[in-house]
Amino acid sequence: MEEEIKSEFAHNGFSLDAKEEEEILKKCVTFCINYKMSASELVSCWEVYYLNMQIAEGVVQDSYMNGFLLFIQNEQKESIREEEPYLHTYYSNDVDMLLNDEHKDSIEEVDGARISGTYPDESYDFSSPSRVATPGTNGKLSSGKPSATKVHHMTPFGQRTNKFVLQFEFNPPKVENGRKEGEIDDSEDDVIRRVKPIKRCSLHVRELGPKPGCRFMYDRIKDRFESLEGRIRRLATALLASGSFDEIVDATSASQNNLFSVGMVCCDGDGRLNEKSIILQCSVEHSGGRRVRLDLQKLVQYSVFPGQVVGVTGHNPSGHCFVVSKLVDSFPLLGPPHVNYPPAKRPAIDPEPDLMTDSAAPRELSLIIAAGPFCTSDNLFYEPFVELLSYARRNQSHLLLLGPFVDSEHPQIKKGTVDKTFDEIFDAEILERLQDYCEDMGSSARVILLPSTRDANHDFVFPQPPFDISTSKNHNHQVSCLSNPGIFSANEVTVGCCTMDVLKQLSSEEISRLPTDGTQSDRLGRLATHILNQRSFYPLYPPSVGVPLDLSLTPEALQIQSIPDILILPSDLAPFVKVLSFGPEESMMQCMCLNPGRLAKGINGGTFLTVNYNGDPGKSTASIMRI
Repeated sequence: MEEEIKSEFAHNGFSLDAKEEEEILKKCVTFCINYKMSASELVSCWEVYYLNMQIAEGVVQDSYMNGFLLFIQNEQKESIREEEPYLHTYYSNDVDMLLNDEHKDSIEEVDGARISGTYPDESYDFSSPSRVATPGTNGKLSSGKPSATKVHHMTPFGQRTNKFVLQFEFNPPKVENGRKEGEIDDSEDDVIRRVKPIKRCSLHVRELGPKPGCRFMYDRIKDRFESLEGRIRRLATALLASGSFDEIVDATSASQNNLFSVGMVCCDGDGRLNEKSIILQCSVEHSGGRRVRLDLQKLVQYSVFPGQVVGVTGHNPSGHCFVVSKLVDSFPLLGPPHVNYPPAKRPAIDPEPDLMTDSAAPRELSLIIAAGPFCTSDNLFYEPFVELLSYARRNQSHLLLLGPFVDSEHPQIKKGTVDKTFDEIFDAEILERLQDYCEDMGSSARVILLPSTRDANHDFVFPQPPFDISTSKNHNHQVSCLSNPGIFSANEVTVGCCTMDVLKQLSSEEISRLPTDGTQSDRLGRLATHILNQRSFYPLYPPSVGVPLDLSLTPEALQIQSIPDILILPSDLAPFVKVLSFGPEESMMQCMCLNPGRLAKGINGGTFLTVNYNGDPGKSTASIMRI
């Protein structure tokens, strides 16, 4: 079994520390036996741990084993909770109450106000998705409507001690006189003087995605072929237009001379891609659609995955194997889209003309970004979402909310134990609260919603049409809906976002060779760079299991025509803020890439992200907050 584990590590691009190899393998075998895991499952678990901990090198060391064991144990606990969602974990307070036969009210502090709650009696239904009343409203919602059920704040989420914790800060602001730059002075007695008014912003959306109510699941082989062939030809044209490459020739023809060709990386079988199974799918225009095996042995470093369009330079001595001497995976991109879109292509969704920002105004944007799930796995109270809106009220920012909102993976949704339809849950728990938020913040507040394929109340297809909230009684014109993926421009700052977890899927399919000169590799940054290098929000093909990719539905919705100022890719991987650079130094373009994480993780809170963009990604600020 030790040999099998060692082979699996090598197959996935990891090596064992030579001095500690024997000890590492002994511990790995123990893990497999104790937790009933196969060698491949163990290595897959290690890869997730490796990405979450952002370990720089691909060398497995004995010092990582204790942390890896804790990670495996937590994964086992989560799997048990999923199998038995009604399994209750007793805490010390529960035991004390049972032993002493006391039923005292518990006190919880929310936003500086103290509220009381008790354990629910037998008639209380914890699965009811009723709204949580905010403090100081006497059981009423912030909109003044009475709550349907008295909500008890004795959930694990409600018992936490810290409300918000700063987990990471990118370019922290300067500290002057004990206060950070831009921080509100709380010493004033007058609340109105303490609160900064929210800044108005323009909002334009690139409407290339499918429309609400569109028909899907009608894609044909012809549609898939035309989409993939069009992508190869489009990127090949971009390479030729740069003037840095020779004419494209057929890579499958035998020649001793150096050739240049463009094609799509494929695997020669149904398994995972490896160094021996890489095939280049050439275009019909240049090679008649034929395939040729690629030999990457001469390359010092590379990073490839199925569906990646690459340019290759090399020779094909036999006609059966193309020996690559240079691989190009980055394609020339245009400038920032806010200077390329003509007015006719930028339909404004802001109903008030006076909110439009003058083109000479500074390109500044303040956003709070959060990705679902928005409720914990033990109930449908949407407590993390309530806390997020409370934080947004205090910080006076616009909101970008990414699905899932009604998570189809939630235990109560999967078991069908809720007494409302999915649309009713979305309307009551999300739209009503957002309506209250917009009323509190005034007409300048903007809220943007992006759906997810995990939304139980929306179409299961990708690319995905926007939510249709125009028929809802809680429809507010300050709440805008985008398709998934979507691109919008606010204050001339272009933001691209996609709720499909493409980073995690790329991490499981990508194979790479790192330079041996000791250069540190940023794998998360490299995965995010693939998205922009390939000019596609979803460059992976064939798609991962469970991804309802429909290439007949507006394939242009997946295209990235130019580098956005901000790219948002929510993922189960570790949250991050990175600045990605592209192009030569004299014309280098930068993009601020963000992963806000998940607002709720299991029965606990997760993370969200605040960003203040000021025209330069490298000088903008961002913070990852844990709730």
